[in-house]
Formats: sequence, C-alpha cells, structure tokens
Amino acid sequence: MSQITLLVRRALPKNRFVRGVSVLVAGTTSGHLLTILAAPVLTRLYQPDDLGLLAVFTALVGIVSNVASLRYQAAIPLPDNDEEADALLALSLLAVVLISGISAIPVLAFPGQIAHLLNTPHLADFLLLLPLGIFFIGIYNVFHIWAIRTKAFTPVAKTRFSQSATTAVIQLAGSTFGPAALLVGQITGYAVGSASYVFRVIHARWPYLKRVKLSSILAVAVRYKQFPLFSTWSSLFNTIGAELPSILFAVLFGPAVAGIYALANRVLAVPMQLLGQAIADVFFSGAAEASRQGRLESLIAAIHSRLAHFAMPPILVLLLGGPDIFAQVFGPEWEEAGVFAQWLAPWLYFAFITSTLSSLFVVLDKLGTLLVFEIVSLVVRTVGIVAGAFIGGVITAVALMAVGSVACRAVTLVYLMRVSGSRWHEIGKPTLSALAWAVPLSSPIIVTKLWGLNHTVWLFGVGTAAAFIVARYACLMKEAWT
Repeated sequence: MSQITLLVRRALPKNRFVRGVSVLVAGTTSGHLLTILAAPVLTRLYQPDDLGLLAVFTALVGIVSNVASLRYQAAIPLPDNDEEADALLALSLLAVVLISGISAIPVLAFPGQIAHLLNTPHLADFLLLLPLGIFFIGIYNVFHIWAIRTKAFTPVAKTRFSQSATTAVIQLAGSTFGPAALLVGQITGYAVGSASYVFRVIHARWPYLKRVKLSSILAVAVRYKQFPLFSTWSSLFNTIGAELPSILFAVLFGPAVAGIYALANRVLAVPMQLLGQAIADVFFSGAAEASRQGRLESLIAAIHSRLAHFAMPPILVLLLGGPDIFAQVFGPEWEEAGVFAQWLAPWLYFAFITSTLSSLFVVLDKLGTLLVFEIVSLVVRTVGIVAGAFIGGVITAVALMAVGSVACRAVTLVYLMRVSGSRWHEIGKPTLSALAWAVPLSSPIIVTKLWGLNHTVWLFGVGTAAAFIVARYACLMKEAWT
C-alpha cells in the first residue's frame, strides 16, 4: 500500500496550484460521478413534483446556511497566525448554532402558512428538517474553509466523496418513502461531511481550540466586522439569486415546474461543481499571496483561459441539443428541462468563470463592490422571472432571467479582470479562443442537426463529440500537469 501511495504522489503534478486542483478534482469528480449516475434513475423514481419539493426545500436551506456563520468563515484563511484563525473558527461555529436555532422559530410557529405562501403544500410536513439542514451545512461550510486554509486538499476530497455517496444511496434506496427520502438524503449527506470535518479538524486542533478565550473571539469579531457588514449581505444576495428561481417557479407555476428547472440547473451546475469549485478553493488559498507578490495579473489570466476552454465545449453541446439529450438521458417527460438548459447555458459559462474568481473581492478588499453586484444581479433575475410569467409563460420567464444573468455576469467578469490589472484586449480573448476550439469539437452534433439525420446517427454524433471533448480535456490537463 505504501508503494502505491508513493507512486500516486510521484504521479501528481509538481506545480503546487495544479497539484491542489488535481486532488480536489479527483475527490469531487468521484463524488459527483455518483450524483450524475444517480440522476437518470432519480428522474424515473420520482415525479417532477417531488424534485420540485426538494428544490424549494434546498433553496430555503441554502439561503440561510450560506450566511449562518455571518460570513466570518470567509475570513479564516486571512490571519497570519493560527491563534487568530482558531478564534475565527470558534466565532463562526457559535454563529451557526445561533442562526440555526433562530430559524426553528418560524417553522415551528407557521409551517402551514409558509408552505401555502410557497405554493408547495407538502412542504409543511418537512419544514422541521430545515433548522437541522441549516446547522449541518453551516458546520460543513465553516470546517471546509479551515481545511482550505491549511491546504488539506486530500481530506476535502474524501469528505466530498462521502457526502455525495451518502446522499445518493439514501435517495435511491428510500424512493418508496417518496420525497422524504430526497430531503433526508440531502441533509444526511451534509451531516456525514460535517462529521468527517469535525473529526479531522477538532482532533488536530483541540489542544489549541480549547484555549480560545471569549476576549479573543470578541476581538476577531470586531476586527473582521466587514464580513458580517458586507460579505454577509453580498453572499446572501448571491445565494438568493441562485436559489430564488426554484422558489419563484414553484410560486408562479407550481412545484412540478420548479422540479424541471431544478433538474436543468443541477445538470448545468455539474461542471462548476466538478472543476470550478476545486479551482476556486485552491485559488482562494493562494490569491492573497499572489497579490502581495505582484503576480496576481498573470495568475488571473492563466486561470481565466483554462476555465474558458473547459467551460465552452459542454455549453455549446447543450445549446445544440439540450432537449434531445435530456429526453434521452432522463426520460421523455423531462424534455422541457433541456429547453431550460439551452437558455441557461450561456449564463453558466460566465457563472463558471466569475464564481471561481469571485474570491478576488475578498483578497482585494472590494466587499462593498461585490454587494452592489449581487444586489443588481438579484433584482435583474427576479424581474426577469416575474415579467416573463406575466408576459408569455414559463419559457419566457427562463429566457428573460437567463439574458439578464448573462449581462450581470459578463459585467462582473470585466470588472474582476480590470481590477486585477488585465488589459481590455485580454478579457475577451479566452472566450473567443475557447469558442474556436469548441465548434470543431461539437461538429458531429452540428452535422447531424443540419442534415436532419435519424436518431441513431444523432446518438453517434453526440458520442463522437463527447469523445472529442474528453480528448481535449486530457490535453488541457496534460498542459497544466507539466
């Protein structure tokens, strides 16, 4: 076993940044591979209403849990000494306990009213799980940032795998219990992930954490007050912007439409989850150092280029054949999710890049600017959905939301590139270069669409394009590896 471990370590790239990304991608990929494989089965075991219920519940939990630590967790990588970081860790955990406790009050007092307001009647039966989900996800998020601070990328990868595996197993095995299995599986996955982090971090840091004094916690609360004052709100608006569509689609069109949107969004989010988050975590751990050393511009340029080349091919594939692909993989009743995916694909491209680079707002102390961006984005997405619902229906709502989201994310990307020192002509070059590569990679699908060939030939075209894209990814990884 030691020989195998040694060989694996030798095989990893020597570049520290690429090495960290490789470890995180490996762990994240294995975990999300289970999610991807489970999705076509879940869509045949559960109805759109069930997935819509899960989408609304997940949205509520996600909105609150993302700010449950009052965003003090985001400051954990910043201190030069571990004593201050320990105090931030303790402060973040205390905030999570407080916020999750407060969240129990409305769900205990008004479960029926909340479910009625969200146009999801069955939600009333499961709202008691909400504070539990907020607690576990909040704890998970805090310890995740601590692991990023210490560059413990291997434990992060293992934790993500155990979380995804637990969720998939419970949701598949418990399908006879209906949507309850979907919700319990989601919460249990984060509970397992939290337990893994608690064991790894607390076990290693307990001698130091137990010496943290209340005065130290109060001191870091004051010193990093800009995080609850600015980062909390910007993160809240960001999370609402991401989760609100599921809620609005349920309110305006019913939980079934929310479930269809959730599937489209879930599939589109896979590349961001597989690679984007891994790069974002490693980038956050090294961006502050790069800024101090004056090499932030070159780091941003290199990451932007690689992200563009990774994101563009699957985006183009979805634009060309989204409805057919969704109907084939998830079942004919989910074809409309493919239409949603076509409209959302351009937004995903920019979201993939800007979400990865968004830690620059923290590194460069631009939290106020981030707040403005998030408020504008939230307003644009909300107006798009509501206006579309009254103008032309669900597809119009998705289209208007997508167009507005693309505009907001594109502006954010331009700002981040400029503030990091990039010149104007360097901002659009990676996108154009990535598109130039993506077109020939997707050419088998383009040919079958233009010639109107039969279904069998179309499937062969999709498979061939997928093989081309995988080969391209292998070349990109080889370049990064060396």
